[in-house]
Amino acid sequence: MLQDYTAQNEKETRAGFGEGIHEVAKTNPNVVALTADLAGSLKLNAFIKDFPERFIQCGIAEANMIGIGAGLTIGGKIPYTTTFANFSTSRVYDQIRQSVAYSGKNVKICASHAGLTLGEDGATHQVLEDIGMMKMLPEMTVIVPCDFNQTKAATKAIADYQGPVYLRFGRVKWANFTKEDGSDFEIGKAQVMNEGTDVSIIACGHMVWNALEAARALEAKGISCDVINIHTIKPLDEAAIIKSLKKTGAVVTAEEHQMNGGLGDSVANVASRNCPVPHEYVAVKDTFGESGKPNDLLKKYGLTSEDIIAAAEAAIKRK
Repeated sequence: MLQDYTAQNEKETRAGFGEGIHEVAKTNPNVVALTADLAGSLKLNAFIKDFPERFIQCGIAEANMIGIGAGLTIGGKIPYTTTFANFSTSRVYDQIRQSVAYSGKNVKICASHAGLTLGEDGATHQVLEDIGMMKMLPEMTVIVPCDFNQTKAATKAIADYQGPVYLRFGRVKWANFTKEDGSDFEIGKAQVMNEGTDVSIIACGHMVWNALEAARALEAKGISCDVINIHTIKPLDEAAIIKSLKKTGAVVTAEEHQMNGGLGDSVANVASRNCPVPHEYVAVKDTFGESGKPNDLLKKYGLTSEDIIAAAEAAIKRK
């Protein structure tokens, strides 16, 4: 029987980030927030009100923000750099590679407005390549939480996690369904949301809710699903993936990202080395996005629960 995950309400994952950084700053005086002219969009208002001396407004100068963040770590500070995901990665990749990853600096790169669900701002802002870019950097931890509660938990957890982190979250209001206290989140540990025998559905970010919706529909058809939330893309919980794939013999990966380079490729890498199985991808297929309503875009680009259902049935047929 599929476990009961009910959406308590709909909340923006970026709001979970805002609450998380405000809470962790109350107990950790080294937490510093930096932004590139997007304090409101990153929900930093409460942090700025209570800790103005620990807030740095860098303006529209993202590369400079990364450099400042790297420098702050030398004095023992824990900088959280904040801007949209596209500007957090593509625009400043050289600075991240050289000043943060290569140098091993304890910078937390916190990226909002990721993926197609950014919506009307269109293709220039809907970054779909960032997971691949960041996971390729040695020593970079990559976290993609699934809802408000988990984003809040992750934001707090990375303060105590030594080393560079890329934390990816979104703009749109989305189902909020994980534990309010964040006790079901642990960096590097997959969250098994349901156990089944016929197919593994492995998802991250907003697609975890769609995976659960798909699993409910599949169960009604007599198809039993493993549903796994891989909120930490790197370091990857390979043991959880291998255990699931050996049990079910088929897998679907679902992500709000390009098919190339994201969660699906990470799972395929593990599977090819340990337990090759039929694999179907639910992801953006080598194209840019466009302006539109978030749910309309998910439908057009094949990222709905219905797409996951079709992919699961296709994977099972290939066994």
